[in-house]
Formats: sequence, C-alpha cells, structure tokens
Amino acid sequence: MATIAQLEENRTVEGVYAVARKERLRTKGGSPYLALELIDSTGRVQARIWNDVELLDQRFAEGDAVRVLGRVEKFRDKLQLDVRTLEAAADVDPATMAPALRRDAEELEGFLEFLVSEINNEPLRALVQRALGQSPLRAYPATPEGHHSYAGGLLEHTVGVATLCRETAQLHPRLRPDLLIAAALVHDIGRTQELGPPPLFTPSEDGKLLGHVHLALRALEGLGAPAELLHAVACHHDVRAARTAEAAVLYHANQLDAVAATRPVPQ
Repeated sequence: MATIAQLEENRTVEGVYAVARKERLRTKGGSPYLALELIDSTGRVQARIWNDVELLDQRFAEGDAVRVLGRVEKFRDKLQLDVRTLEAAADVDPATMAPALRRDAEELEGFLEFLVSEINNEPLRALVQRALGQSPLRAYPATPEGHHSYAGGLLEHTVGVATLCRETAQLHPRLRPDLLIAAALVHDIGRTQELGPPPLFTPSEDGKLLGHVHLALRALEGLGAPAELLHAVACHHDVRAARTAEAAVLYHANQLDAVAATRPVPQ
C-alpha cells in the first residue's frame, strides 16, 4: 500500500485514503468525470475518475475511506492520481486518515505550557490558560489548505508564533512581553470553532459566516480579555490596522512562521 508521500510519477499504485472532496464535473466534450481530493496521514493529492463514472460514483461519498488503484501522473507540475478502480474501505476509520503532525505533539504541548508560564501577569496568564483549555489545538490544522494544514498544525503554528514573539520581546525591551506572548498564544483559537472534525475539517456554519478571527475575538471577549489583547488578535492578518507595536509584531511573526513552513527550500 502506497502512502501519498510515496507517490511517484508514472507508477501504478494501490492505497487507502480518505475522500476530502468529491465533485461531479463534465469535460469540454460533455462526458462526466469525478474530481477528488484524497488525503492520508502523509499529505493530500488530487485525483480524477474518467471511466466507469456512474458505477464508481455510487460506491463512496465525501468523507469516506476508500481503497484505490490508479496511476500517478503529473498535471500542471503537480502529481495527480488517475483512478482505475475504487471501493469503500469499510474497515478503516476516515478520521484516522487526516494529514498528521510530523513533530512530537507531547513535546509541543510542553513548549506551549512553558510559553504560558512566561506570562508574568497573573490575570492575563489565567485568561490564556482558560482560552487554551477550551481550544484543542492538537486536533486542528492552522489553515485548511495553506500552512500547517494537518491535524496538530494549529498547535505547531501557535508554538512557533509565540516563540518568535518571545524572542522578539527579549531583543526589544520596549515591547510588552506579557501582552505579546498572550496574543500569540490565543491568536488562532477561533480555528477550533471555524472548522469541523477530521479528516475533512469542513467549515462550520459559524466558521463560514464569521471566520476564525471573529470567533476568537468572541471567545476572548467572553473571558474578559483586555482591549489591547483583542486588538492584537484582530489585526494579526492586517498590519495596516495595527495601532500598537505588539499587534504589528504579532502580524509579522504570524507571517514569518507561515512562510517558513511552506516556502520551498532548494535541495
């Protein structure tokens, strides 16, 4: 059985994957085909079913685990699976097929606890602890399809951003480290309300309408967060709106961690 990370061009492969997306489309000539996105713990790949569409379409639904036989091709410089045959994998739990964290989750949670302990202001530290206690970072991606787009990616990204903010505050004593670290630790907690469970992480109704930033602000307001913390979280995707140095630093730390996790590195 081949994992997605093991796929190579011009090879015939067999594997078990979860169906993250399923669309019934038509070619320019009017023939039906199925466009799929398949995932497993090692990654995700686009797939197409060109033949026996009516038969195979009835065998599975979006969110199912499937056993696939197909050939790996390259389309627009990305690998794509040409599915020859497919059947439901009833003995596999699709939730276990979500792309997974590469780093040790226990170690990351230890780093998270350390970063929380670096907040000296007791009320602010207690607020962050309550916010994180309501937000299972380990179970969610930081983004559905961008950086850290795998279960546990939200934990990894949060630790990365908060670490960058802590180091920056040590380099620049004019910054308020308690505010900056606290904002970094809670800036993305709205993802846990925006997205549904693995393996699809389909946006919730609130997620579709409000987005993760608004959902984080709503949760933090409910915990009595101070205005400057709310402001930093509100601006972490829009540096032009930042009115404090801490808000601007959080924006750049968030961008830096995202770029470092996704930009290709020359071999």
